[in-house]
Amino acid sequence: MTILGAEQQSIRDAVLHLCRDFGDPYWLDRDRDGEYPWAFQRAMARDGWLGVAMPVEFGGSGLGVTEGALTMQAVAESGGCMSAASSIAFCVFAPKVIVEFGTAEQKARMLPPIIKGEVISTFSITEPDAGLDTTSIRTMAVRKGDHYEVKGRKVWASLAQRADKLMLLARTTPKAECERPTDGLSLFYTDFDRSRCEAREIEKMGRKCVDSNELFIDGIEIPVEDRIGEEGKGFGYLLKGLNPERIVLAAIAVGIGRAALAKAVRYAKDRVVFGRQIGMNQSIQHPLAVNWMELEAANLMMLRAGDLYDTGQPCGSEANAAKFLAAEAGFKACTQAVMTHGGFGYAKEFHVERYLRESMIPRIAPVSRELIMCYIAERELGLPTSY
Repeated sequence: MTILGAEQQSIRDAVLHLCRDFGDPYWLDRDRDGEYPWAFQRAMARDGWLGVAMPVEFGGSGLGVTEGALTMQAVAESGGCMSAASSIAFCVFAPKVIVEFGTAEQKARMLPPIIKGEVISTFSITEPDAGLDTTSIRTMAVRKGDHYEVKGRKVWASLAQRADKLMLLARTTPKAECERPTDGLSLFYTDFDRSRCEAREIEKMGRKCVDSNELFIDGIEIPVEDRIGEEGKGFGYLLKGLNPERIVLAAIAVGIGRAALAKAVRYAKDRVVFGRQIGMNQSIQHPLAVNWMELEAANLMMLRAGDLYDTGQPCGSEANAAKFLAAEAGFKACTQAVMTHGGFGYAKEFHVERYLRESMIPRIAPVSRELIMCYIAERELGLPTSY
């Protein structure tokens, strides 16, 4: 099933073709050794996919978030799942804030290295004591002449073990001194100074080749020219990037689910028990049929949200709904793929257990299922705030 335009379909086909060189065995190796997928990242940069949604004047393709999401979906669907997608995800949506709010000098300086794959960047917002309550972060950036001195602690910073650049949200005015909790937060994109910033890796259940970290920031100095936009307006800038992030993550979740479903269908056709293919049994067929329907429905919502965003229309509910539906559909498809394989579903050589582990991420991040339901209840149903 497809409702993609010719250009969108060609993007999907081209990315899937590139990813043939990085199939399941490649990602199983990265799952075992934890090495960053340099060969994959360089191939994607070489063919221009890191800049698919970035402006042409800085080396990008000038396409929309929808095309960026379809690129990431194909990457995940190829078998790379969250490991492949997360290794390059920053390039697809995070620089949008620089495009929209950066100065001409910042765009010219910051965007080309990202698009060319010359730098690895980490995006650091979340803090251990704040969680999803971003307005309660405590990391402080104090201006001292031509620079800011930053101290604080962050958590779940991806790729901080090898990052060259740091995108950071910090308070420049204490919360108690602000008229609104969302005021006084500023956004920076700067060099990752390891003499003043320690990254401690967090061991986790999946996506081993894309490290997650706690950051301990002790006096890192950030030049004023590395602040994106106005001081104290960072939360508003961040909100502008949330919908693209949800759309991209929804696309990835659908891609993971499709990869799992394809494995399950192939196994159901090949596996013979009691003299017949197990795929002849409705107890095998029906759950897989439901998986297909749920994935396609979630994908349609993702495409709807992407189209709204790319045409400058409000898309908060659609982007959140896409993320929710896709995360659930992807997780269910991965679970069913394991169950279809039976005991072999638990074996790493069949890959579906890896898919299942990585399908957990879209259900958790960057926003919980429960907060999405609260958002829809309030914005679309007019119900009172529950928290």
